[in-house]
Amino acid sequence: MKADMIITGIKTLYNPNQVPPVKGFNMSKIENIDNPFIAIKDGKILDYGTHDCHGYIDSKTTLLDAKGKICLPGLIDSHTHLVHAGSREHEFSQLRQGIPYLDILKQGGGILGTVEKTKAASFNELYLKAYQSLNTFLSYGITTLEAKSGYGLSLDTEVKQLMVAEKLNQNHPIHVVSTYMGAHAVPLKFKHNRSSYINQIKQDMEIIKEKKLASFVDVFCETGVFDLKETKEILEKAKALGFKIKIHADEIDPLGGAGLGVDLNASSVDHLMAIKDEDIKKLAQANTIANILPGTSFYLNKPYANARKIIDEGCAISISSDYNPGSCPTENFQLIMQLAANHQKLKPEEILNAVTINAAYHLGLDKEKGSIQKGKDADLILLDIPNLSYMLYHFGINHVNDVIINGKHIIKS
Repeated sequence: MKADMIITGIKTLYNPNQVPPVKGFNMSKIENIDNPFIAIKDGKILDYGTHDCHGYIDSKTTLLDAKGKICLPGLIDSHTHLVHAGSREHEFSQLRQGIPYLDILKQGGGILGTVEKTKAASFNELYLKAYQSLNTFLSYGITTLEAKSGYGLSLDTEVKQLMVAEKLNQNHPIHVVSTYMGAHAVPLKFKHNRSSYINQIKQDMEIIKEKKLASFVDVFCETGVFDLKETKEILEKAKALGFKIKIHADEIDPLGGAGLGVDLNASSVDHLMAIKDEDIKKLAQANTIANILPGTSFYLNKPYANARKIIDEGCAISISSDYNPGSCPTENFQLIMQLAANHQKLKPEEILNAVTINAAYHLGLDKEKGSIQKGKDADLILLDIPNLSYMLYHFGINHVNDVIINGKHIIKS
């Protein structure tokens, strides 16, 4: 079989090569191959390694010389709030003055402020804004991205957000995975009738499932938002409908959302700045991924999740941006990785496993994405740097030169 593309001249391929979820000590292990080739056919990895590749070449094969760049699998951002209208720079000074995020929410700002702007925005306005953000993510090496709704809190606007994400997945090179998050906040009109809003969410999930607009359901389990009982009620309904589930867990207060996620077999529990020690032990015995979001801690000037302890206790982690207009307004995914190294004391190899194969695993995509293996999607990036560590050491800039998605050379150096 002849290849559509052969990449040579790669200095080193850094590649996750373990069966996910990659947990604990194993997170520090990756495959390093010097001077490899990568052969691509029909958008998939045909072969890779250091053996002779001439048998894959004919007159139609595109030859790409990496010119000494390193190669990584395409990066995966498994937690974003991509589709929204407006911005919240007016809250920036409030946060800097020490006004708590949840207090801003109680005053009708925060998430609820973005809800009003998103409701007022047209489909096309939301689409164009999100498309531009995806272009920026792409430039930083993202090839797969999860996108949540949650800025509608009503069926019409939640569906509008999810339909935007669906169209983005169809039209943009990045593979977009959709999550329904009607349980992102409680609308003010339901402030004294929370059970009615929860019933609305459960009814809306049936419609969203029928329309096939989302693969996951997520709930913000936090003081003043949804408590453990409410979160469980919503997610049990989601599971009964066939959705995979996630939880925004233990971000501010140690409610036990991570432990609930394990009990419900959630794909991931996210944030975890206030996770209980006993729930770390539960996570270590489960296949639920601890999804760490260091950009949110950085922006809110709050403590970081103890990712070092979470790994050392035997858990699997992923790392995501939490891109959103209120608590992490950045698409610079390499900065997110650098924050994990600097503030959470993670090794380069752990970070690579976290943003590739473990992220793919909890999105249900590990058979297709997350590592460079025969038969998987040819999603990879080339970086003009000497080694993997340099990507984290030289911070704040973009090291990605080339992005290939499904075998197509999307960004060329």
